Amino acid sequence: MSSSPYVGETDGSHINIDEEDDDLEEMPHLGEPTTIKKKCLAKEGNMKRHISTCVRKDIRYVGQLLISSGSMSLSGNKFDVETFRDLLTGAIIMHDLPFKFMEFEGIRAVLTYLKLDLNIVTRNTCKADCLKMFKREKQNIKNMLAVSPGRICLTSDCWSSLTTDGYIYLTAHFVDKSWVLHKRILNFCYMPPPHNGISLSEKIHSFLCDWGIDLRVFTLTLDNASTNDTCATLLKTQLLNKNGLVYGGKYFHMRCWAHIMNLVVQDGLKCIDPCVTKIRECVKYVKGSQVRKQMFLECVAHSSLDSKKGLRQDVTTRWNSTYIMLESAIYYRRAFMHLELSDSNLKHCPSRDEWEKVEKI
Repeated sequence: MSSSPYVGETDGSHINIDEEDDDLEEMPHLGEPTTIKKKCLAKEGNMKRHISTCVRKDIRYVGQLLISSGSMSLSGNKFDVETFRDLLTGAIIMHDLPFKFMEFEGIRAVLTYLKLDLNIVTRNTCKADCLKMFKREKQNIKNMLAVSPGRICLTSDCWSSLTTDGYIYLTAHFVDKSWVLHKRILNFCYMPPPHNGISLSEKIHSFLCDWGIDLRVFTLTLDNASTNDTCATLLKTQLLNKNGLVYGGKYFHMRCWAHIMNLVVQDGLKCIDPCVTKIRECVKYVKGSQVRKQMFLECVAHSSLDSKKGLRQDVTTRWNSTYIMLESAIYYRRAFMHLELSDSNLKHCPSRDEWEKVEKI
């Protein structure tokens, strides 16, 4: 580096400073001479450290920054309307806020206080921004799938809401060129009836065509429902007609191991099904009202047990939740026995032999 007192590059890659010169110096900046009035002690190392931490160095858009980092804090001195819109859209999506959130009087007052001339968007604009971010993220995932060197494994299942509406999801599992395993939910949407094998296969096939991966599928993992067997058979035929499967589709339909394990455990639980049913009813009874909860806590204290452990209620289709319920109930079995003596309405408390049987299982 030369001893010239001038800045020779405007991009910050080279800085030459004469530290002993206290006089006014001329500095060519963007082709025009500029004067500096104070002694500058900057070094090239300082600039390098600044570049490594500069918030403007990252060229990704704000929405991707939010999704990748999970942070809503972005530093910067200048207010940017587009950045504000992206932050607002990310907040609405992350926190499941209504589109009319920006029309709340209190929110408008806060934003107006922060910036008087801020043009506050409407709910329709918020909706349009969310759809824009969705399409942008969808295109990013398409690009990831397009550059992935291998084939893609899929998982799918159906789900019913509390209002009995049916939904279907499709998840992709793939390895990128750096050998990093990725998992992305491609679709989660309403599934109108009927939920038979033909409808499911047509729906999944439309998903694959939309994402452009209908010729790159390796496996599809489903649970053991009979409709899924029909769905996999029909979908396999469609993909084979396009020559889109390897090994003639021999490994296309995979059975869900977790579902198989659940069936095995549920079959084993039939040996103690009456006992499990009694414990489940006891847990439901205690959790049914605040008065019963208070009575149970008194029995817990009388039995010198820890009330913080808590009772767990199971979901019958998930064997691991049944195990957790039994584990917590066995810990509080003395409290249940005490509650049975003090509350005549408790009719389903297991006997001592039944408690021992559940404990052995």
